[in-house]
Amino acid sequence: MSAQQMMKVFVTRRIPQEGMKILQKAGMCNLSVWDSDEPVPRAELLKGVAGAHGILCLLSDKIDTEVLDAAGPNLKVISTLSVGFDHLAIDEIKKRGIRVGYTPDVLTDATAELTVALLLATARRLPEGVEEVKNGGWSTWKPLWLCGYGLSGSTVGVIGLGRIGLAIARRLKPFGVKRLLYTGRQPKPQAQEVDGEYVPLDTLLSECDFVVVSCSLTPDTQGLCDKTFFSKMKKTSIFINTSRGAVVNQEDLFEALSSGQIAAAGLDVTTPEPLPTDHPLLTLKNCVVLPHIGSATYSTRGVMSALTANNLLAGLTGSEMPSELKL
Repeated sequence: MSAQQMMKVFVTRRIPQEGMKILQKAGMCNLSVWDSDEPVPRAELLKGVAGAHGILCLLSDKIDTEVLDAAGPNLKVISTLSVGFDHLAIDEIKKRGIRVGYTPDVLTDATAELTVALLLATARRLPEGVEEVKNGGWSTWKPLWLCGYGLSGSTVGVIGLGRIGLAIARRLKPFGVKRLLYTGRQPKPQAQEVDGEYVPLDTLLSECDFVVVSCSLTPDTQGLCDKTFFSKMKKTSIFINTSRGAVVNQEDLFEALSSGQIAAAGLDVTTPEPLPTDHPLLTLKNCVVLPHIGSATYSTRGVMSALTANNLLAGLTGSEMPSELKL
């Protein structure tokens, strides 16, 4: 392909090599990469996308009207290295006839595994235990020291039994969970696989020992987990969120945790990200916060990178995408 025919692609971050190799090998892209592990500054993003035929972006890149205008009429495709797409101005993108690729399914298992790990770490107070070993708090054996809550015989509630929610439920059942309740827009046939019971949200909150949030961020779920939500939970219940930070009102969560309204919380997502180091939630022993690492396994990030690259190439050539977001 001649230099004139090469299509300009702006990549907003350093991505795993699996994806870069695919783009380089294709021989049709004039690649411009923000070669850093840190997000591209806004001014550099606007400059970088100018005249681009394709943009490969991350969840932390806000692709709004200003970015689309800066890119101009050549833009055919936006391929995001994520399953979420709330960082994209979908209505405007649709209006301009730009195609969007994303990476669902491939991160389901990794995110479900991390959710179970976070649930166990929170319920069994693992970070506190590690800290006690390091700071000399570990003295003699004490009957009630660092006691937490177990899954055996418990009732677990999943808010949003989609791909990831179902994968979480599958992994929790073998721990001896007695009942699995779920809520969402409508009952899911696949819930039978985990003996899931479809119940109203209020029922789930009042009956569950563990409440796991794995829904998408929509106008309906934004701020869903607020003061009223936490007030309906048991005082001994554990709250886990690996979906999106904005689903939770963090001030209300802090109040629920510090007042003993609920027992503990584990979060892999926050608002904002990163969470400031002086945030009140980080002062609580009964709140475990992880830095949004749900999909962080080497293999998963490699597969995500390759899928993002292949989605982008398909968008540039007008062919069928391996994973296209239907607008």
